[in-house]
Amino acid sequence: MAAQRMRDRWKTTLADSPYGVRTIEAIRPVLDQWVDRRHGLLTYRLVQLLSGHGSFGHYLHKVARRETSPSCHECGDADDTAQHTLEVCNRWNAQRHTLVATIGGDFSLPSVVANMLSGEESWEAVVFFCEEVISHKEAAERAREDTVDANPLRCRRRGRRRTQFAARLIP
Repeated sequence: MAAQRMRDRWKTTLADSPYGVRTIEAIRPVLDQWVDRRHGLLTYRLVQLLSGHGSFGHYLHKVARRETSPSCHECGDADDTAQHTLEVCNRWNAQRHTLVATIGGDFSLPSVVANMLSGEESWEAVVFFCEEVISHKEAAERAREDTVDANPLRCRRRGRRRTQFAARLIP
């Protein structure tokens, strides 16, 4: 009873949130299933795809301010969002083809989330897609950051914590 009241309050709070609207619109209708599921772990790269915060030109330009434009480095599209990566970018057609075989061809985020909740196989297919695609996008981003003529906006932050951590790594 108390758990259901808390979930209802959570749904109401999420309905009024100005942030994370894309993710909230996908998960809020199936929040009870999401919370009660017995399969599927949230991985770092899955969360990037769900939230849109990651190696996407849109995020790197508008939020992180590390890109000069939101365009896609893979296909040249004007706006590289998480949805563009999931549904449109032709660079990821092979990975998307594998995903279609498991969850079907509707790549709207609410449909993807519903498919993930339908079973472990679907969840794992989406996770595999995220791991495969976003790891490649991250590697390409690091390569762009490490070029000699990289825009200072793009360069990785070299703060005290990063320097200390790097010093502890085994060569």
